[in-house]
Amino acid sequence: MGLMLLRFTRAAKAGLIIFFGALLASLPLAAATIPVVFPEGSIHGFLVLRTPEGKLIAQGDLLEIARGAEIQRTTVFRFKDGSLFEETAVFSQLGVYTLLSYRLEQSGPAFAEDTKISLERATGKYRVETKVHKDGSVKVLDGSLDLPPDVYNGMIPTVVKDLHKGAGETVHFVAFTPQPRMIQLEIAPAGGQTLLVGEVAMTAVHYVLKPRLGTWFKIFATLLGRVPKNAHAWILDADVPAFVGFEGQLYPSNPVWRIDLVSPTRP
Repeated sequence: MGLMLLRFTRAAKAGLIIFFGALLASLPLAAATIPVVFPEGSIHGFLVLRTPEGKLIAQGDLLEIARGAEIQRTTVFRFKDGSLFEETAVFSQLGVYTLLSYRLEQSGPAFAEDTKISLERATGKYRVETKVHKDGSVKVLDGSLDLPPDVYNGMIPTVVKDLHKGAGETVHFVAFTPQPRMIQLEIAPAGGQTLLVGEVAMTAVHYVLKPRLGTWFKIFATLLGRVPKNAHAWILDADVPAFVGFEGQLYPSNPVWRIDLVSPTRP
């Protein structure tokens, strides 16, 4: 099998992508919207981005702005090398969480290429613009998708904290590879972890976020080098749950990084 894969020509790869793209588009997608238990409001959180080994690579902010029943959630990371990551999800929280629009921009040497992505629920339209660092060449993909109600790009920490304690669920997200692909994401509890809040020990639930690609989709994603990896999230298990950490890819082609919360300190 390995020798056969190595012998694929570029034309064969292109044909494979078109074939499986059409196949996946025709498959029905079961939806599992997450009920709103703890409505979001206006917040400003302070984040750091580290390598899995703990090296600090970026400072960040989590900003949520409430406008009636709609929330704009923006995560920004400013890297030491001048790179920028900015992700914005606008969603409603009328009974269940519903993504309304999604934006992603990443630029600089921390990333394989500069990328701008937009996605709108009302029209299903998407646009992906990539710019190669080496020669500055730009590619643009645009089109439309039929989005199931449980697509949660940019919202995973929000919906995970509203799951019943220790419960799992399967939702969807759009993986831009850069061609958009609808992927099931299994959210599975994987035990607890003790954290210290000051001098008080508390328990966080560890969730594993598992992309479900299917056999054929995984083969063609492997050919493109864009197979999303498992990610991890930690939610403080309390009367009012709180997101406390994440480890995974911020985008399918990115390395695995770790997001931690930090608090401002007075000098």
